[in-house]
Amino acid sequence: MADLPDVPTLLDAAVRSLGGTRREGQTEMAGAVADAVDRREHLVVQAGTGTGKSLAYLVPAVRHALARETTVVVSTATIALQNQLINRDLPRLAAALAPLLPREPTFAVLKGRRNYLCRNRLQTADDEAEDSELFDPRQLSSLGRQVARLHEWSEETGSGDRDELVPGVSDLAWRQVSVGANECVGARVCAFGQECFAEFAREAAQGVDIVVTNHAMLAIDMSQGNHLLPEHDTIMIDEAHELVDRATSVATGTLTERSVGTAAKRAARLVEPGISERLTECADGLALMFTDAPDGRLDHIDDGLAGAVAAVRDAASACVTAIGPSPGEQDPDSATDRKLALAALGEVHDTAVRVLESFEPALRDRTDIVWLTRAPSRPPSLSVAPLAVGGLLREKLFGDRTVVLTSATLTLGGSFSALAHQWGLGREVAEEAEAARRQEPSADTGDDNDDGPHRAAGEPRWRALDVGSPFEHARSGILYVAKHLPPPGRDGLADAYLDEIAELIEAADGRTLGLFSSMRAAQQATDALRERLDHPILCQGDDSTGQLVSRFADDERACLFGTLSLWQGVDVPGPSLSLVVVDRIPFPRPDDPLASARQRAVGAHGGNGFLAVAATHAALLLAQGTGRLLRSTDDRGVIAVLDPRLATARYGGFLRASLPPYWGTTDPSVARSALRRLSGRVTPEPA
Repeated sequence: MADLPDVPTLLDAAVRSLGGTRREGQTEMAGAVADAVDRREHLVVQAGTGTGKSLAYLVPAVRHALARETTVVVSTATIALQNQLINRDLPRLAAALAPLLPREPTFAVLKGRRNYLCRNRLQTADDEAEDSELFDPRQLSSLGRQVARLHEWSEETGSGDRDELVPGVSDLAWRQVSVGANECVGARVCAFGQECFAEFAREAAQGVDIVVTNHAMLAIDMSQGNHLLPEHDTIMIDEAHELVDRATSVATGTLTERSVGTAAKRAARLVEPGISERLTECADGLALMFTDAPDGRLDHIDDGLAGAVAAVRDAASACVTAIGPSPGEQDPDSATDRKLALAALGEVHDTAVRVLESFEPALRDRTDIVWLTRAPSRPPSLSVAPLAVGGLLREKLFGDRTVVLTSATLTLGGSFSALAHQWGLGREVAEEAEAARRQEPSADTGDDNDDGPHRAAGEPRWRALDVGSPFEHARSGILYVAKHLPPPGRDGLADAYLDEIAELIEAADGRTLGLFSSMRAAQQATDALRERLDHPILCQGDDSTGQLVSRFADDERACLFGTLSLWQGVDVPGPSLSLVVVDRIPFPRPDDPLASARQRAVGAHGGNGFLAVAATHAALLLAQGTGRLLRSTDDRGVIAVLDPRLATARYGGFLRASLPPYWGTTDPSVARSALRRLSGRVTPEPA
């Protein structure tokens, strides 16, 4: 393609067209992204809120796509950012850059097949509902109404994308009308192959400059051999701090009585009754063993549970054998039955195999962790997940393409190394150069790719960059740690904590986002303070999160309390938010199976498991949560962390180093005075 304008020229044009102003961090990041793409070198960029990081990676991405006539993939963690990119950022950017380019840039969104309505499955949804494991007539009635609504929506929608269905439906209802990639019979066989929403989305993504997807789809693409996404040589990963959790979720297998029973019912349509009935009996046996097995992480598996899982494995294998190889030409209904049965059987078989094989190595050498979950409203489930996904990412993500990873929060304890290790990256290029300058002992790996003297074989080459933030954190925000409070207990919020929250809310005149470590704590604070305060207090669960955030933003005297999704999902600039309250440091629960196993594994190999896992998890969430305060350069406010350990514990320094440089205090009167001034209830004294 003809010579194109350079990235600074394109970025300036985009910023002018969109009515923005040039930002130093944005310019620095865009240049670094362009250099990384040119050098075929991975880049990790921390770009604080307000930097304009979306444009900083989209402009180089567009230029590279047009210059090389290739596709660049952009991956996000949240639906909100995915929709923002597709519906706002990319259309405006394409229009702004079109006059400077040979043609207007093109883009499309691509999600996993399960996100799109399947017309073929829709025809059998009623039969599937009757076959479900629901026994409550009210639930069955609700499911029927939702499926009926999906029938109506199928005649109206142009995309079949679940995210465009408002209001939404339950996961159970959506499963009746969607298929995973392993359940799809294929467009050539399917009676609705010419009307397939998922195929439409894939066709739309072929040949465009930018494809926007999500981390889960990216992980599925990696695990299935990198063939679901269009061919590409560059990936931009936004919200990169979420990548490990999303990849872990995709790699997690689960066995339940229902999943085994469903596989048996699907197989029953294709095999002799005795063969499928054996698998049904195995589902019952598995449920019986669940009643005696301990809840939580399983370091050892008793003979009874191991026998039940092995029986599921063998019975599922027998069903697959009985179904036999494909008979060739089939009618669409038979092909669908066969594909759905094999998918369900394969899933329970492979999960059972993983569960049993995970216990074979010695404890310190295991790569998978198994746990049993019991919840009041759900049947027991047995899950297996990888202890780490760094190896998968190193091999499948960082192999033969350029990857740019960015987020507002990537340095923990002041370093990129914690997340880089989780992603499967080794030493950064700058660290290698410094090590070489100091002439540290070199690890001879036999690798002659000129990757530096301290690069282990197969480790990707990468650089890190922190472009800062346009916010003056020390002038705009106060980090108040309630050092005088007792350490948080296990029996809910102490009265002293409720008193502290009430006094802070009164000083702020509402305007408070309360981030709690559990839903129990959020509900306790809501119930107690609704009786004590004359401020509207909204609580997560009262309505959809989007509706609650809108009501909170519209009423400056309101408060919003909630848990995990609010730590990362609230964007309320302006006077409606001037106080963020954090009840305790968000360490993972001590009985969290994955976190505890990962912590133990690090310790078994000589590392600091608490710092590498628990403290890193807490630092990431704390940085995300406190980041809700300053959403524009005009915002001002106070972050109140009620957990005194942030000021007193040895690990407190690591956690504070993971936060922006707010002005700090442990004096409650200083925090309250600042909040009163911000709320206009106290006239500042003349300077």
